[in-house]
Amino acid sequence: MNNAIARTTALLSTCALLLTGCGGGTSTVTNSPTNSPNSSPNSTPNNTVTDTTGTTGTLSGAIPIGIAVAQTSNVALLGQEQVAGAKLAEKYFNSKGGVNGTPIKLVFQDTSGDEAGAINAFQTLINKDKVIGIVGPTLSQQAFSADPIGERAKVPIIGPSNTAKNIPEIGNYIARVSAPVSIVAPNSVKAALKQNPQLKKVAVFYAQNDAFSKSETEIFQQTVKDQGLELVTVQKFQTSDTDFQSQATNGINLKPDLVIISGLAADGGNLIRQLRELGYKGLIVGGNGLNTSNLLPVCKALCDGVLIAQAYSPEHSGEINAAFRKAYTDEYKKEPPQFSAQAFAAVQVYVEALQTLDKKSKFNKLQLPELRTELNKQILLGRYNTPLGEIGFTPIGEVVQKDFYVAQIKMEKDGSQGKFTFLK
Repeated sequence: MNNAIARTTALLSTCALLLTGCGGGTSTVTNSPTNSPNSSPNSTPNNTVTDTTGTTGTLSGAIPIGIAVAQTSNVALLGQEQVAGAKLAEKYFNSKGGVNGTPIKLVFQDTSGDEAGAINAFQTLINKDKVIGIVGPTLSQQAFSADPIGERAKVPIIGPSNTAKNIPEIGNYIARVSAPVSIVAPNSVKAALKQNPQLKKVAVFYAQNDAFSKSETEIFQQTVKDQGLELVTVQKFQTSDTDFQSQATNGINLKPDLVIISGLAADGGNLIRQLRELGYKGLIVGGNGLNTSNLLPVCKALCDGVLIAQAYSPEHSGEINAAFRKAYTDEYKKEPPQFSAQAFAAVQVYVEALQTLDKKSKFNKLQLPELRTELNKQILLGRYNTPLGEIGFTPIGEVVQKDFYVAQIKMEKDGSQGKFTFLK
């Protein structure tokens, strides 16, 4: 969230759950009578966001917060976890009184898995649904295209999973609760070395059509060099690929001790499976795009042993994480993943920043443009005890977080069940 000189413009539906809405209320942006309202098509039932063509007005009723994440496409393996975390946050904070007595109302728009979907979702949330801010999008690739829309409209944007380089620098209204890949990714390589100090040769695979994967692989490759390891090959693929026989064979023929994969859950899971089927027996490190339990039904028993760096642990101490963990496990009968925790944290930032702002100047007395601007300022000033631990923001909107982890996937032999086991 900085005055950048140049702005960057550039399912497998296994075990995905259809999620139902939490909470109720009505949200209206009151504008001049010359504008005609229409209901948001993706609002949760019984909760209406009145649409007008104007850009002014004050809030009446529940506070609309936009959630623009991938609910369809291969990216839905990640986005549906974000929907789950956001809805748990809506229910939790409304049960605590919302924003000083006023409930929040999440307004969902599906970004799908491409830039066009994210752009459309942002435009709808800003211009039609009149949200006070947006959590999203799922991918860094989408953020580089959609975030400038929020910046131009002066609407706060909080990225829940955008970890590529230069995301906050897109503009003054852009922040993220997802720690940059440069901080998180090296931890998994160091964990691999701890498990096998004899590692020497490394093969890297990455999705060349995904901005985050391209950014992440640069960090991984630099980490390999910094650790004195030999990078024997770099193999490219597409996030839409399902056949990795050529890349996997090329990599295996060079006899690597470690494989590092930067991609998404569906493609990454299939690549892991095919590497194992072709005989690779060494360690595998997965990037942040593979950081989801929805990976497990893709590679099943062959997921076993994969190392993935984490910005969240269900075992993190703290009252808010205990409440989040219980709510998630009660609802989904498994431990909460990082993507859900980050989405919960993003909603929490909006709620607590609004609570503080309301004590200074009643938010429902502010015109919508002024409310968005003042909220944006307050977001950057706050400190938040979230499921991720205590976080804050630098003046440009970069998250400040101190707690990070590495998990290793442990699968049942038949591949029917698995979990992320956090390393000490």
